[in-house]
Amino acid sequence: MQIETPPTEKPYEKAEGERRGLVIVNTGDGKGKSTAAFGLALRAHGRGKPVRIFQFMKVPSARFGEHRMFEQLGIPIEGLGDGFSWKSQDLERSAQLARDGWQKAKAAILSGEFFLVVLDEITYPLIYGWLPLQDVLDTLSSRPSQVHVCLTGRRCPEEIVALADTVTEMKMVKHAFQAGIPAQRGIED
Repeated sequence: MQIETPPTEKPYEKAEGERRGLVIVNTGDGKGKSTAAFGLALRAHGRGKPVRIFQFMKVPSARFGEHRMFEQLGIPIEGLGDGFSWKSQDLERSAQLARDGWQKAKAAILSGEFFLVVLDEITYPLIYGWLPLQDVLDTLSSRPSQVHVCLTGRRCPEEIVALADTVTEMKMVKHAFQAGIPAQRGIED
């Protein structure tokens, strides 16, 4: 480790542009994409801003830790899918659930009712061809100017990366699973 001297002057200039809704992407093979999006949701909710979360791969009856907490806080979170593809009994049903879910998410984005809309794990139905990429791009481009949208998932399409204002790629350096340690409740659910 190299010791650094703390900066004594602000390392950047204040941005002069207008405040507006952002498109934020959390992608990559590392952990933390959804967790970061949920942190944004908590930050916005803490400021009294309306938030809506859609999870494209979780089932509507999911009761993971985030569901329990967001329910307590009054933040709407909705599972739109039937689990990951390797658990599905019917991939055409999975595709239809994604398309139906997208219509709900699209309506929430375009309504202007929410400060932040989280589209958790939306990249999977996009890269599987279950959702029309152009419709997602058009929706992001035509959303009301005050609406922020955060998209998560691996292998985010380049067209969305190009349109986004902020893109973070989570890089896996090391993962407990590689050492044979199973997923931990409260950490990975």
